[in-house]
Amino acid sequence: MHIKEYSIKNLRNVGLIGHSGTGKTTLAEALLYYTKSIDRLGKVEDGTTTTDFDPEEKKRQISLQASVAPFAYQETKINLVDIPGYFDFMGEGIQGMRAVDIATIVVSAASGIEVGTDKSWAYVNKIKLPRAFYINKLDRENTEFDKVFDSLKEKYGMSVVPIQYPIGTAENFRGVINVISNRARIHDPVTFEMMEQPVPEEYEDKVAELKEMIVESVAQTDEVLLDKFIGGEELTKEEIYNALIKGCVSGDIAPVMCGSATKVIGMTTLLEDILECFPTPEYAIPQKAVDLSNNEEVFIGLTEDKPFSALVFKTIADPFVGKISLFRVITGNVKPDQVVVNTNSDKQEKLSNLFFLRGKQQFQTTKVIAGDIGAVSKLQYTKTGDSLCDPKFKVVYDKFNFPEPVMTMSVIPKSKGDEEKISSGLSRLLDEDPTFTVKRDTENAETLISGLGETHIEILASKLKNKFGADVRLELPKVAYRETIKKMSDVQGKHKKQSGGHGQYGDVVIKFEPRTDGEVDLQFVDAVVGGVVPRNFIPAVEKGLRDSIKEGVLAGYPVIKLKATLHDGSFHPVDSSEMAFKVAANLAFKKGMEMASPILLEPIMRVEVTVPDEYMGDVIGDINKKRGKILGMEPVDGLQKVMAEVPQGEMFKYSTDLRSMTQARGEFRMEFARYEEVPAAEVPKIVEKAKAAKEAKE
Repeated sequence: MHIKEYSIKNLRNVGLIGHSGTGKTTLAEALLYYTKSIDRLGKVEDGTTTTDFDPEEKKRQISLQASVAPFAYQETKINLVDIPGYFDFMGEGIQGMRAVDIATIVVSAASGIEVGTDKSWAYVNKIKLPRAFYINKLDRENTEFDKVFDSLKEKYGMSVVPIQYPIGTAENFRGVINVISNRARIHDPVTFEMMEQPVPEEYEDKVAELKEMIVESVAQTDEVLLDKFIGGEELTKEEIYNALIKGCVSGDIAPVMCGSATKVIGMTTLLEDILECFPTPEYAIPQKAVDLSNNEEVFIGLTEDKPFSALVFKTIADPFVGKISLFRVITGNVKPDQVVVNTNSDKQEKLSNLFFLRGKQQFQTTKVIAGDIGAVSKLQYTKTGDSLCDPKFKVVYDKFNFPEPVMTMSVIPKSKGDEEKISSGLSRLLDEDPTFTVKRDTENAETLISGLGETHIEILASKLKNKFGADVRLELPKVAYRETIKKMSDVQGKHKKQSGGHGQYGDVVIKFEPRTDGEVDLQFVDAVVGGVVPRNFIPAVEKGLRDSIKEGVLAGYPVIKLKATLHDGSFHPVDSSEMAFKVAANLAFKKGMEMASPILLEPIMRVEVTVPDEYMGDVIGDINKKRGKILGMEPVDGLQKVMAEVPQGEMFKYSTDLRSMTQARGEFRMEFARYEEVPAAEVPKIVEKAKAAKEAKE
């Protein structure tokens, strides 16, 4: 990967994004093969591609993490970042997109625009990243470039500009025309090179029409050109290309290219356009940061002229190699053995082993410059999102905004004593994947992991087993039911034991009623008159009640919203003790609960679901099926937002349900609202389950 002049002008960082299965990984492979960076063409089906190197990726044949594939072409270094299309791995996209200067949205000619195309387009708009389209799979049966291109233009507007056009369709797809320069190139299936030929006659009108479209689009981006265009003057090739680059940089223009990654057709034309139209890192969006010398917000452009600073955008946790940190240099450059400051943790790190990664292959380097992507292993204090800086130039780059986890599962060890392995494995995986969270549920003694979907969590479990040797089962979490009472009761609890020598004697009369002030904790009222229960034993009565409410009388769940008033009792001058009064309080509690109409409560979640109009009916119907209540609806950014309250027990798999109901176009968030009584029909099932669980424990 040797380039004569290693400079910021000779770098391109290109992210491959788009719907799952459009051929992003295969395109990266084709470009590596075409530029002779690898000597055989790997296949996703065989698990032999460069960028899908994780055992999980090989097994499932989908990309699960953003990976980098640098190669050289005509004295330019191109860093491809291959990003998973699967929605559970959005976090990888967010990390990968911070390292590139342009996103190439890969579209399959066979499937056209898909949800992932829309999501990619929306995301690059949100972060203001330049973008291009690559229409792939043109060698497939029944594929039509025009159809896909027209739909892109219709959906995403004037800015979608065709700079290439295919020659031949399906199995006859054999070449690509460069519209601006009016050059046709025919694919040689032996060398994979593209041979220049005159534009075939039957394509001349089409190319002229597309060129007109390009000229019109670029003219919109520049006053001088617009005047020429309106005045009917020809624009030169140079003017068109310069305007194209400028339009691409500003995000006003999205050039469209085409080819077939599996057949390696059209790589020459794609690479030429990457060199000619894609922005170099000098044009990258300045990075938002805080300058630690004065704590002010600054925007820092990519330049070699300042001391070194970089952002760590991804971490790979390898059980054998240890931790690898991938970073993008924003300013200056870095050489091996440099000592830098991690400005997030204020710790020094020594960057001893610097290399470039291609998939999992490491290439040692003596320097990484601004705009380039480097890697370093075994950093002690550094995690994803941290900034590394020269001690003379302390800045902290903006953090990542990852999506909130939407699904939680409980991780059950398959063999006893694996808890230690599980917890250390999970903490290593957290280094690698900041989009999931781990929580210990002490009430049910469970470890809960929350992620961006079912597949995400399954893959974490799979990695626990294969990387860290901890075999686990995933189960739905237990619902945190509660118990309370509906009526009032007034009962005596008397504990009396006479057994030679010291006896035990405690006697209390307690009134139990529902607590009405909205608080959930036990409200203990001391209404003892005339010393019937001596002052020094009253704390013991309260302690006895507080211990008792940990287990209710219906199904053993904690009791909430209870008011207990101690108003009578008796004592024995010798046999009374704190212990005896505690036991008496517990007896009163059990009796009092039974007599005051005990009920089960379940947690109710407040849910906000945002979906396109056409899915409203399905979503509302499903919420009703889940015993939910619709609170209201409102339009938000062309979508509908449904507000509802649904019992937590019905919502554990909601992310999967919503995804299949809305073809993954729906999104939701939820938070705990309050506790409500469980409908009578559901109670026996819950009580039965609780009994069974208790017996299993014993």
